[in-house]
Amino acid sequence: MDTNQRLQSLDVLRGFTIILMIIVNSPGSWSHVYSPLLHAEWNGLTPTDLVFPSFLFIVGISIVLSLEKRILVDSKQKLLKKVFGRAIKIYLVGLLLWVWPEFDFSNIRYAGVLQRISIVYLICAMIFIYTKKSNHTSLGIVLLITYTVIIVFIPVPGIGKPDLSEPMMNWANYLDSRLLPGVLWQKTWDPEGILSTIGAVVSGLFGMSAAGILKLHKESKSLDQLMIYGFLLGFSGFIVHYIFPINKALWSSSFTLITAGISAMVLGTCIYFIDQKKIKKGLKIPLAFGVNPIISYALSSLLVSLFYSNFFLPIALNDLFMDAFTQLGFPAKLVSLVYALLYGFIIYIPTYLLYKKKLYVKL
Repeated sequence: MDTNQRLQSLDVLRGFTIILMIIVNSPGSWSHVYSPLLHAEWNGLTPTDLVFPSFLFIVGISIVLSLEKRILVDSKQKLLKKVFGRAIKIYLVGLLLWVWPEFDFSNIRYAGVLQRISIVYLICAMIFIYTKKSNHTSLGIVLLITYTVIIVFIPVPGIGKPDLSEPMMNWANYLDSRLLPGVLWQKTWDPEGILSTIGAVVSGLFGMSAAGILKLHKESKSLDQLMIYGFLLGFSGFIVHYIFPINKALWSSSFTLITAGISAMVLGTCIYFIDQKKIKKGLKIPLAFGVNPIISYALSSLLVSLFYSNFFLPIALNDLFMDAFTQLGFPAKLVSLVYALLYGFIIYIPTYLLYKKKLYVKL
């Protein structure tokens, strides 16, 4: 399958993930959110839990597509320098968004969404540069087995046998509370913490393997192989779930397998309709977000201080919106969702202007 044909499918899928990230992160009120738009409290899976791993799966695919030609002409040292530089810039943007707008560096969070993206990108790109391309799935499986053994079977100091039914009795909590500097999202542990990064890296590796499948086979056969690959990953995750429960916060092995399987099959569906059947109508919005994903996400975080707080204005606009429309009798959850959609449209305006002018900001 031709690389250029695949890029639009990837941009559309990447764009949808960014749109969903913005919507689920930006309700009118966190007290009034439809349950599918919330993460599972601990073990379990909601539609919202699929968004981040899908993005990392796409990161893995993009690594292969962006580096496969360069690796033939550039030295490994030169490629590593570029990859490292980009990872650092994405990580620093993540730190900036956390301290914005107060710039209180004593209250900084070193883990986070962009921080995790940068780490996964760096590790997966290094693996692509320095290893055989056919070993990515095998390496991912080895990492997941190792992660499962650590989390499920090895006793935690001061606790004993890990208990995965709640957040405080496992190695992820133990390591984050002792080794992860700065502010932790959940006080004693972080959903983007140290140990769970293993699963996140494997999400990227499975994406790299999916790219390999698409490169090795002719167009029609590659979709069959990709769908089979996705089914096998998802089915494996269902089996592993009985040992290591589906858990986004831990980025558990079952969660990694199931979400990668779903991502592979959704990608195959996008390729079928967008590239093979040439259905392009209605794709302008996800394409605009998909070609500038980091900028779109960063902008949505920066504008929170304007649309969700009284830092710049005397009253938070989301509170004003919620109060006005709930007093008119509209359901609070519906009002909250509408505000999130309106906020997403606000982010779309500058994003579309960049897309229209063919300005693609790459960190």
